[in-house]
Amino acid sequence: MSGLRHAFLTATALLVCALPSSAMAESSYVYCDNGLRCFKAPCPSNSALDLATGKIIKGVSIDTSRLPPKDKAMTDASDVLYAGRTVVRGSIEHRTQTFTGKDYSLPWLVATSIVRTAKDSERKHCFSHKQ
Repeated sequence: MSGLRHAFLTATALLVCALPSSAMAESSYVYCDNGLRCFKAPCPSNSALDLATGKIIKGVSIDTSRLPPKDKAMTDASDVLYAGRTVVRGSIEHRTQTFTGKDYSLPWLVATSIVRTAKDSERKHCFSHKQ
């Protein structure tokens, strides 16, 4: 292999690895109100169960701006997200927000689609399931 071709392939591989890939970072989540209440921000009252790992991410907010119009209309018209009734596809991002002069790096679930109805076993961390 020529030196120039090898250098080109190496550079291309490095660029591909360095680019953020939302497809690789996406997982399926059950997002909901977990019943915790707060008196000052940031508030831990929502959580998301990562179905791939079983990990519960506490204090997460949801960004539905990337949902397709049909899915967005469904979430806007009901409480399916906050009650944990749906499984959403998306990724977790950390965004900096300022509360009372202090910066916090908080998790955000960036939802890209609604996958299906959540099973009861996937909703155990949700307040609506505990009632």
